[in-house]
Amino acid sequence: MIGLGFLSGIFTAIGIDPQKVVIRVIGTAVESLYPDPEISALLIILPTILLLISLIAAYLKGRILGLVSVLVAYCAGILILISTGLALILLAGAIGIGYLATNRRLLNKVKPL
Repeated sequence: MIGLGFLSGIFTAIGIDPQKVVIRVIGTAVESLYPDPEISALLIILPTILLLISLIAAYLKGRILGLVSVLVAYCAGILILISTGLALILLAGAIGIGYLATNRRLLNKVKPL
């Protein structure tokens, strides 16, 4: 999830929305095969549905901290072209927050001898 947030931020910084491009291509292909207005309406609301699914999945994996980590990663992606150092620090912070959000503890995995 953090990686997708970071990539979304990069695409926002560049000014490209790959989801719109893919849906536009799929929409053109589907409309040429099956010209139904209901299918066109589905393709219009599909990005919103995908966004909601992504947010729900991030929330279920890490609750509020999971959402915060994805948001911080998104901000890091936006800043990557402006300040690479700050973007990398934010990305590391997002990874740390995401690690804490999933209740994983490194000390629990390392067993004393």
